[in-house]
Amino acid sequence: MTRPLILGLTGLIGMGKSTVAAMFESAGVPVFDADAVVRSMQGPRGELVGAIEAAFPGSTGPEGVKRDVLGEHVFGDKAALARLEAIVHPAVAARRVEFLIEHGGAPMVVFDIPLLFEKGGVSQVDSVIVVSAPADVQRRRVLARPGMTEDKFAHILSLQTPDADKRAAADHMIPTGVPLAETEAQVRALIERLREDRAQSS
Repeated sequence: MTRPLILGLTGLIGMGKSTVAAMFESAGVPVFDADAVVRSMQGPRGELVGAIEAAFPGSTGPEGVKRDVLGEHVFGDKAALARLEAIVHPAVAARRVEFLIEHGGAPMVVFDIPLLFEKGGVSQVDSVIVVSAPADVQRRRVLARPGMTEDKFAHILSLQTPDADKRAAADHMIPTGVPLAETEAQVRALIERLREDRAQSS
């Protein structure tokens, strides 16, 4: 039995990646949401809470990881961020393997991974989809988030591959600075095209 076609879905903060991921899911394509998996493992009684507390004392409580406190530990500190990633990334990779086993019979699956290019995840997918919107739309969306500041936004962008570079390296681009119906139509058209290509090559 052939394995599913693995699509890597990525995009800068505020580009609408979660919205597009939901569109794939509503079209029947299983989606592995890396951020949701991390939130689960860092939540109450989550499997990573103990290791994170040991590495960053005071960063957890009864409700799991205190995201604001942990953020203060790693914000602007590359060494601290690397320690955190060494805890989180292997656990996420294990969950991803479980997801692939669970959905081994699906024609295609989506790996929703924010830092797909930045962390070398491109080698784990068959095709890369980037979501993109104009910079002014992105900025408006991000700065409307609770607790977001210009400095935080600038720092997050500094850790991410620029949008133009992502689009240039992607196999497919989904625009999200357009009406939702238009974005969804493009998602469904891409799914159909990929299914047809898959059928012809099998």
